[in-house]
Amino acid sequence: MLEIVNEHACFGGIQRFYRHQSQEIGLPMRFSVFIPAQAQHSPVPALFYLAGLTCTEETFMIKAGAQRVAAELGLMLITPDTSPRGANVDGESDSWDFGVGAGFYLDATEAKWARHYRMYSYIHELRELVEKTLPVDAQRLGIFGHSMGGHGALTMALKRPDVFRSVSAFAPIAAPSQCPWGQKAFSGYLGQDTTAWAQYDATLLMAGLKTPFPAGILIDQGLGDKFLAEQLYPEAFEAACQTAAQPLTLRRHADYDHGYYFIQTFVEDHLRFHAKNLATV
Repeated sequence: MLEIVNEHACFGGIQRFYRHQSQEIGLPMRFSVFIPAQAQHSPVPALFYLAGLTCTEETFMIKAGAQRVAAELGLMLITPDTSPRGANVDGESDSWDFGVGAGFYLDATEAKWARHYRMYSYIHELRELVEKTLPVDAQRLGIFGHSMGGHGALTMALKRPDVFRSVSAFAPIAAPSQCPWGQKAFSGYLGQDTTAWAQYDATLLMAGLKTPFPAGILIDQGLGDKFLAEQLYPEAFEAACQTAAQPLTLRRHADYDHGYYFIQTFVEDHLRFHAKNLATV
C-alpha cells in the first residue's frame, strides 16, 4: 500500500513523495515521483533515476531541475532512496560510502547485510509497484543515474534490456571492480570472491554482450570531476562498448565537476534522449 507523504503542484503536473512497506528490503522505503499532466489521459513512459552516494529520494527532484522538461515531454520521473533506512546493521552508518546512503544497487550476500541490503531486487519491486498503481506505460521504461546511481542504471539496464529500453548516466562508477568505492562496497556486501562482483560491474557485463542497446547509450562526464581518475573509469566502459559493438555517446566536458550543477546543465539532453528512444518502442 502506498502512502503519500506530501505532494506539490509542479509544471502542470504533480510532484509526490511516497512511503511503502518493501517486501524485498523488509522495511519501509521512500520514493518520489513526478507525474506529468499527460498522465491524466493515458499511461506515459517513465524514467527511473538512481541517485548517488549520500543522496535520498528527494535529491534529484529538488536539485536537478528536471520537471520542466519532463512535463513538456510527458515523462514520469521515479526516484528511489539509495539504501535501506533503519536496518540497524552494526557499522552501517560508520562511513559515507558504504552502508546507509550507499546501497550500490546490488543484493548483498554477506550474512550481515543480506536481509535488508537488497537494492537491486528492490528497484524491480518498486517498478512492479509503480506499474500497478500509477499511470505508467510498462513497455516504455528507461533508467538513468549519477555516480553510484550511474553504475546502478548501467548494470540494471544491461541485465534487463527487456525491461529498461533506454539507458544513460552522469559520471557513473563505470568499472567498480577496479576502483576504491566499488571494491569497498563489493567486498563488504558480496565478499572476497571477485567472480561474484562481475554481475554488478557495467564494464564486465558489457564485454560479454553484443549491442544490447542499438539506439545507443549516453554518458556525460565532467573533466573537472575530482573523482574521475581514481573512481569512475569511463574509458574502461568505452572500451567494453567497442568490444560489444555497442553505440556509445560519451561526452567529456571541460571544467564540470561531480555535482548537481553539472547534472542541471545536461539533464535536458538526457530526458530528450530517453523520450526519443522510448517513442520508438
